[in-house]
Amino acid sequence: GASSGAITAVKSGQVDAIANLDPVITMLQRDNLIKVISDTRTLKDTQAVYGGPMPAAVLYVHNKFVQENPATCQALANAMVHALRWLQKAGPSEIVKTVPESYLLGDRSLYLAAWEKVREAMSPDGLMPEAGPPTALRVLQTFEESLKTKQIDLSKTYTNAFAKKAAAKYA
Repeated sequence: GASSGAITAVKSGQVDAIANLDPVITMLQRDNLIKVISDTRTLKDTQAVYGGPMPAAVLYVHNKFVQENPATCQALANAMVHALRWLQKAGPSEIVKTVPESYLLGDRSLYLAAWEKVREAMSPDGLMPEAGPPTALRVLQTFEESLKTKQIDLSKTYTNAFAKKAAAKYA
C-alpha cells in the first residue's frame, strides 16, 4: 500500500521488505523502522540497480491520442517542464507551500527531508534520457513473459518533441 497503509504494515511487522515512495520511505527510515539497502531516489543507486536511468514519473498516452490531440499534449508538456524548472529554483519553504496537507503526513519537515533525497533524480528539463527506454525495457523483460522475446522499436514508444518545444518556451 501507500502512505499510512504501508507505514502501518511495517510497524505491525507485516512487511519483510518494502519498495515505496516518499515521504513514506523517509519516515520509516527516520524512525529506524527500515534499513535502506538500495535507494533508487538517488541517481547512483538507480544506475547500480537498473544499469541505467529508469524513467518513472512520465506522461503516458496512446499514439492515437497524441495524433488527435497535439495541443493537449503540448499543454501537458508545457506544464510539466514549467513545474520542473520551478522545482530547480524553488526553496524548500516555497515547495512545501504547494503540497496538499494530506500528502505531508502531518509533518512538513519530513516532507522536506524526503524532497531533498529525491531532488537530484528530478529531470531538470523533462526530456526522456536516451538510455531510459532501453533500461526500462530490459527491467520489464526480466519479469514480464510477453516482453522477453518481443522486438520493440523503442524510438516509436516515446517522444521528446513536446518537452523540447516546452523547454524553448521556458528558456
